[in-house]
Amino acid sequence: MKKQPQIQLDRFEICLSGLGGQGVQTLGKILGQALALGHSYYVTQTQSYGPEARGGASRSDLVISSHPISYPKTDKIDLLVALSQEACNRYFGLLKPGGALMVNTSLVKQIPTNRFLGLPFTDLAQDRLGLPQAMNTIVLGAITFLLPFAKRTVIKKSLEETLPAKIRPVNVKALNLGHREAEKRFTDLPTQWGGEESGD
Repeated sequence: MKKQPQIQLDRFEICLSGLGGQGVQTLGKILGQALALGHSYYVTQTQSYGPEARGGASRSDLVISSHPISYPKTDKIDLLVALSQEACNRYFGLLKPGGALMVNTSLVKQIPTNRFLGLPFTDLAQDRLGLPQAMNTIVLGAITFLLPFAKRTVIKKSLEETLPAKIRPVNVKALNLGHREAEKRFTDLPTQWGGEESGD
């Protein structure tokens, strides 16, 4: 029998978007795996690429639920993560009323709403870690802080199990950095994300 997650979710949709080469697909896989295996949710993941793998558009969508998922694609997004200006422009219209927009303020300069959550992910990866490739793991840390149904210890375990041993330490550091920066700067969180505590 499938173990019940602590917080019950009817359906929660996440769109991770950016440019090829920013690690959007890896981010989606690690997050999806952690929520499915570590948190006992039903999760579907779909992905799409632009005409060029590196530099073109890249998108990874997750649907998360406490129940079996009948339709695997996103259509009313609860959380849109836009790591490039093009991604923000293209997908902002899919965000449902009351949903949250999280942007990479290093690259997204024209934000279509004054209600958004922003961190300079590209700059943080370069300036604080000296490793631009760890940007997506900083994003993962910020997402982990945002989602009331995601536990950092479980996300960290999934990250460590997925990545090669030699790059684990810097990525754990990146995860913690993203979580810490989000905790400092993200004070206005959507109240409707609380879900319902399971009695199990």
